[in-house]
This record gives sequence, structure tokens and C-alpha cells, in this order.
Amino acid sequence: MIGKLKGTVEEIEEDHCVVDVHGVGYVAYCSTRTLAALAGAGEAVVLFIETYVREDMIRLYGFQTALEREWFRLLMNNVQGVGAKVALAVLSTLAPADLANAIALRDIAMVSRAPGVGKKVAERIVTELKNKAPAFAGAAAGTIGLKQELGEGVAPAPVADAVSALTNLGYSRDTAANAIAAALKTAGEGADSARLIRFGLKELAR
Repeated sequence: MIGKLKGTVEEIEEDHCVVDVHGVGYVAYCSTRTLAALAGAGEAVVLFIETYVREDMIRLYGFQTALEREWFRLLMNNVQGVGAKVALAVLSTLAPADLANAIALRDIAMVSRAPGVGKKVAERIVTELKNKAPAFAGAAAGTIGLKQELGEGVAPAPVADAVSALTNLGYSRDTAANAIAAALKTAGEGADSARLIRFGLKELAR
């Protein structure tokens, strides 16, 4: 099983790249996000690999980070109806931290932005991975607990009201939740919604 490739980029195509490792060219299918991050032909590259073996083929899937590969595995192994194509589409649309946030907030519309992911599949992704998202939140780890409370409707009233107020001002729910999470650290856990909104707007103005 191949877990990582370290070599030079031979070519970049629409859905895959070829990595030259000591004269051997490996075809790795990647998300558009990973392909866009590649420097170009002839440049050094490190890809984290998921090896997919079937009776009729062996296919390599390449990822920019180990965390992105873990999300690919989570989507493939835990959500009915999600194969490699759909998993790559999701990871092409949402970075791991954004996907973790969307699942925590139960933002089905955000997940369904991925090509080929309808509302039913997006709902399954959110439902099946809601308990696994915190462990794979990456950069979103600091706010994932608050977002889960918001998604499940159990967040303290001042917090929920403050997030709602910011979304009514045009901010996305994720952006609003991040701002209020930061505001809580400044204003204190017992702050009322007006104080949280005020501090949240200050965070957004930075």
C-alpha cells in the first residue's frame, strides 16, 4: 500500500496529476483544491496517498495534507452513497475546516454546494459525521464545540441570539459563529447577547 509520494510533478490534468518518483510516474487522482496547490510541472511535490484496490484496478488518490486524506476516508467509509467521486467533489468545494464547520452547524446547503451532492446526500453527510467532525476539525477545532451546540439548537440563548443577529446583518452562519466564539473569550461566558454582538462586530471589523 502506498501512503505517500514524494517526487516531482510530471503533469497536471483536470482530475489527476502524474508524480515522478525516481523515474516512475504515479497517477494520483486529486481534488481540484489539491491540484490548484501544485506548483507546476518539474516542481517538487509531496502527496498523501489513499490506495484504492478493486479486482479490476488499483487507483491512487492524492491529497495536499494528511487531514484532507482523513476526510476522504471518513466520507467514503461512513456515509452511504458517497464514493470516491463524490468525496473528491466535497473536498474540492470545502476545505477540511470548512467541512467540519458545516457539519457542526448542520449546514446542509453548504455541503450540497459540491457538484453531484444533492440535499439527501448532504443530509446524510451531516448526520453520519456529526460525532466524528470534532476529531478532524483541524483549524476549526477551537470553535467546533460551539458550532455543534448551535447546530443542535442547544447553545445558550445569548450566544444563539448573537449569532442570529450577525447572520441577519448578512454574515454567514460560520463567520458569525467564529466572531461570537472570539467575543465569548473577551466578554466572558455570562455576557448577554447585546454585549456579545458588540464584541462580535469588533472582531469582524479587524
